[in-house]
Amino acid sequence: MTSKIENKGPYFIDFAQRIKNIQAAMHREKIDIFLGSRLRTLSWTLDAFCPWRSFVVIPAEGLPTAFTFVIDAARIADDSWLDEEHFRGFMPMGGQDQIELIADFIKENMKGGKGRVGIESGMSNYLPEGFLTHYEYERYRDALDGSTLVNAHTLIDRLALIKDEGTINRFREASRQVDEGHKAVYDALINGGYKGKTETEIAGIAALAMRRAGSEWEWSFTGGNEIASGYRTGLSAGACTPPTRREIRAGEPLMIDIHAMFMLGLGDHSHNYLIAPVSARQRWHADNFIAIVKKTLAAYRAGITPSKLAEEMMAFAEEGGFADYMVPGFEHGIGMMGDEWRIGLNDGAIPYWTNPDHVYRESELLICAMQYACPEENIGFRYENPIVIKKDCCEELSKFRLTVDEVS
Repeated sequence: MTSKIENKGPYFIDFAQRIKNIQAAMHREKIDIFLGSRLRTLSWTLDAFCPWRSFVVIPAEGLPTAFTFVIDAARIADDSWLDEEHFRGFMPMGGQDQIELIADFIKENMKGGKGRVGIESGMSNYLPEGFLTHYEYERYRDALDGSTLVNAHTLIDRLALIKDEGTINRFREASRQVDEGHKAVYDALINGGYKGKTETEIAGIAALAMRRAGSEWEWSFTGGNEIASGYRTGLSAGACTPPTRREIRAGEPLMIDIHAMFMLGLGDHSHNYLIAPVSARQRWHADNFIAIVKKTLAAYRAGITPSKLAEEMMAFAEEGGFADYMVPGFEHGIGMMGDEWRIGLNDGAIPYWTNPDHVYRESELLICAMQYACPEENIGFRYENPIVIKKDCCEELSKFRLTVDEVS
């Protein structure tokens, strides 16, 4: 079977080869069949967004079969590179639920109906991760009596770490769409246009512009487009905040963090404003923030680690007298839809968190994510931008200007 995406376009991904690579890894780890349940795994193997509880079963040989809630099965099959024969819908009818249905399918695809079944278990800071629940684990364990359930999520993570050109191009396009959203917001704010506008209205202006540019979804589960104004920017730099009905006001900061999705590639970029009149102290904070973001972007390259990067940046902040305002952390992971958290693999000192000594490699793709917060002065800034790690530098995918603009 060939992909529905022509093998000559900039967004082509060889999903059939991805499955073969998974199967080769399964063979090395003596996994007879793989049961994927995480959102990132579904995106990476199916090339379709699966918002309902879904699973993908990958046999030792041949194509995978996906299971999802029946109301969405036809749509996902239409989006995916796989044909409809490899999608099955489930619903609680006829005395059978999805776990029984999938367990029966798994047994039918293992010699003797028994073997080592790779599953995805763990924890995450990302709410819709999709690890098996305790209930699901117990049900699969009982339904697959005689088989061994093996936690094998790192099998996918290892293969997905380095991004191919088709994936990177999808992120480039999503970032271009985000830039269109920022242009529309800027045009709406200038020349007094901010007056009377609320955070929610600003979020909508950005969303409309990105949709017109081709975006499929303001994908962030933390509130779609994240807008913070005034004192709210200082609440951990407005981290993960949905927009409110608060009006934009003169003399205050404004943070715009917007999101686009293109073929499961994710755009995510933050831009910051100061609404006039602007005090010298506000400008001091803004200049500090821009300086450390530029220095951080210049430091990203293959061979550096998060801990080394943090060490260099915090020394710079200490020298500038603003270290107290830097929120720990300089990035978070990113991949196709659902793969938002963790840098590298699950091999650090704290299970399921970023390994601070992960050595960046060429063609890793992550979010440069920085927060600057001074809540006692009702001010904060955020910078987010997908970057691709290169040999001696990084490529910033959003091209919108790196400034804190003053608007009157």
